[in-house]
Amino acid sequence: MPPFHLESITAGADCAVLRVAGEVDVYTAPQLRERVIGLLAGGVRHIVADLREVDFLDSTGLGALVGSLRRLRQQDGSLKLVTSGAILKIFGLTGLWHAFALCPSVPDAIAGDQHWQAALAREDRGEERGAEDWCREHGLL
Repeated sequence: MPPFHLESITAGADCAVLRVAGEVDVYTAPQLRERVIGLLAGGVRHIVADLREVDFLDSTGLGALVGSLRRLRQQDGSLKLVTSGAILKIFGLTGLWHAFALCPSVPDAIAGDQHWQAALAREDRGEERGAEDWCREHGLL
């Protein structure tokens, strides 16, 4: 199993992609929760959690995601999840697909989202860039 890994990639002042890899379980879920709390403290309100490299997600990991969604919503924020395969099935089995915005890719998660579009426009520095360009630049395709 690959080791647990978290990486935050911010866009503008209030958007970030949280890339998660490995197992999200009783041992690693607190790190996920603390990272979201830290991002919130830094002004991030709109997070896309890229779970495509997550191999295992237990109830503690689900709890960390639900708690993160609740915290973000309390701050008028959002949490979208990028997932597929077995991890996506967990959301179907638990009924949590109703609570989360589930997307097949990071570009799909940020395209058309007004907060992300504003964040990417602020980062533009005069060049025309879309969601896919930004994702390509940050290795999120």
